[in-house]
Amino acid sequence: MSGTIHDMPGEDRPRERLQAHGPSALKSAELIAILLRTGREGASALRVAEELIERFGSLEALARAGVAELAKVKGVGPAKALQLVAAFGLGARFSRSQVEARPVATSSDIVALLGDEMRLLGHESIRVVLLDKKHRILAVEEVSKGLLDESLLHPREGFRAAIARNAAAVILVHNHPSGDPKPSVADRQVTRQFFEAAQVIGIPLLDHVILGGAGPGGETLYFSFQEQGLL
Repeated sequence: MSGTIHDMPGEDRPRERLQAHGPSALKSAELIAILLRTGREGASALRVAEELIERFGSLEALARAGVAELAKVKGVGPAKALQLVAAFGLGARFSRSQVEARPVATSSDIVALLGDEMRLLGHESIRVVLLDKKHRILAVEEVSKGLLDESLLHPREGFRAAIARNAAAVILVHNHPSGDPKPSVADRQVTRQFFEAAQVIGIPLLDHVILGGAGPGGETLYFSFQEQGLL
């Protein structure tokens, strides 16, 4: 048995269903099967796609997996793993592009901007969102990777980029790979340091947003220091 999608009846093939009804009519496994194109001996691409979701436990966990981890799955391999990682990355980038074109008004805008991308990371990423006078996004700069620690991350790392881009305001953003956005003691200390530095430099720190995992409805869980009156 070749294990290709072409072995399936025409009306059941994911690609044909996609062409006829659009992506919303297909299950996640069917969309993944289209990316895989072929399966393995004894299993169609659709079956391999279903096994991928079962193995990682959820679509989000699958999207968080790296190339090496995906490539180990029988029927996937390095080439297909790269295709999957690229597809998930492109989806996150598209979501971000929809937000970048409009001014940032609330912490929810930051969640919409970076939530889909950063909640998939397996490590902490600390970024600064640089804004102009109308709070339009100038750039998003990663200033550090790893645990957020006041002894390792100095405010100058974030404000160096802000000064270089002539930013009028900044928002600090980082993720918690654990999925729980509740701030740690270190999170609070770093926020205070950035806030104090912002006052000295004259570039306001508008918020510090911590991104967690997905909520019951698929939304990104988050904690906003500004919303909680801590900034």
